[in-house]
Amino acid sequence: MPATPASPPPTASLSEPGARPSASGERERPSERARTGGTSAPTAAGPRSAGLALVASLLGFTVITIDVSAVNIALPAIRGSLDSGMSGLQWVVDAYTLMFAALMLSAGALADRTGARRAYTWGIALFTLASLACALAPGIGMLVAARVAQGAAAAIVMPASLALIRHAYDDAMARARAIALWTVGGSVAMAAGPVLGGLLTDSAGWRAVFLLNLPVGAVILALLVRVPRSARRPAALDIGGQLTAVVALAGLAFTVIEGGHLGWTSGPVLSAAALALASGYAFRVVEARHRRPMVPPAMLRDRRVAVPLAVGFAVNAAFYGGIFLLGLYYQQVRGMSAIAAGLMFVPMSAVVTATNLVSPRMAERVGRRPVIVAGQLVFTAAMVAMLPLAADTPVWLVLVLLLPLSVGGALAVPALTALLMDAVPQERAGTASGLLNSCRQMGGALSVALFGGLLSGPADGGFSLPGMRIGLLAVAALLLATTVLSRLALPRS
Repeated sequence: MPATPASPPPTASLSEPGARPSASGERERPSERARTGGTSAPTAAGPRSAGLALVASLLGFTVITIDVSAVNIALPAIRGSLDSGMSGLQWVVDAYTLMFAALMLSAGALADRTGARRAYTWGIALFTLASLACALAPGIGMLVAARVAQGAAAAIVMPASLALIRHAYDDAMARARAIALWTVGGSVAMAAGPVLGGLLTDSAGWRAVFLLNLPVGAVILALLVRVPRSARRPAALDIGGQLTAVVALAGLAFTVIEGGHLGWTSGPVLSAAALALASGYAFRVVEARHRRPMVPPAMLRDRRVAVPLAVGFAVNAAFYGGIFLLGLYYQQVRGMSAIAAGLMFVPMSAVVTATNLVSPRMAERVGRRPVIVAGQLVFTAAMVAMLPLAADTPVWLVLVLLLPLSVGGALAVPALTALLMDAVPQERAGTASGLLNSCRQMGGALSVALFGGLLSGPADGGFSLPGMRIGLLAVAALLLATTVLSRLALPRS
């Protein structure tokens, strides 16, 4: 989830799966054989250009992270301005997340084929233009369409930003420090997003949340002009798998979102469900027949891969669902301003950042499985803790009840990411990372769809507290199921 950066996901470029032995017996990097196999040689990166590449990567990761959390705070203002119902607000969030999830599967291969700098430039340019389209949207339909473009751009930016760092820093120690800064930047952006979104919404309107991306995008593009071009290498693009994945996810999201508004037996909802099933089956067939599939079927049969993917899905379902409902709860039920609602997320963000730093050390000491199980149990407790929330719940108690929401995912995600990376060969690290991020984003998107359908109600300003509690119990049940799965299926150490 962009709003919750975990330990940096290895990508194909980070692990250099294309490296092969040279005549001297050393591992030859793709950049060292760039004039073979259809690749192009990069320009050597000096300390200055490496620093510019890091700043550009950090700014890009920051802006796509801020965009997610800031928009959540702006939802009530968007609803009033564009006269949208709850369904429209769900699509504003999910249009971005679904495209991010689906295209993440092949975005790493695109960065390899075109070069990290070129892919990153394309992604930032598209994100900036899409942000302008969001700010100028005259209605909810145009806003959702622009959010689709934003999500597609973010899917390109995410892996390309890490690949850009990898190409800029040959020294392993310097590269590790650069990636650490990249991760911290995401954590700071997650904390700043709600506050910034609230401040902009209250002072200049919700459109300012998107307009903020324009100067940042311009600065990034100016920096990239002075960054040496990156090497390109052959990488298979599974177009059939990518298209069927996008259609399947869109159909599933439409089913869950509109089922709560149009009725589960309505024609459009049943048609969307059928399309999702057919596209999912087509995806499976395409992947089984492709010479180099986007998602190798054999990988999914390994429980050390399948279980972390399921856990990532459940954890993000809890986190994204919780953030979505809290942003609406603070403003529509408690009557808070946008800036006050944003400030309510600051303690939670600080705890998430601190827990992300502690989790790897805990995993080294007690093992990854206990940490993954504990994180899910804490998250389950977070869902149960939010059940008593009401319009008159004291603010201090609300903040206390949200502490488990801060800890659960930050505790589990670094450990399950490390476990997944150890379970796959080096040449599959990028594929596994993209698959994990896609599953996490899908969990968040479907959770928002579920909560949005349940939250709609005439009481409490269109926010149904009973519906909220049903959603919380459903996500808690999902977390308990993946907790049991983790306990039984994951290796002990």
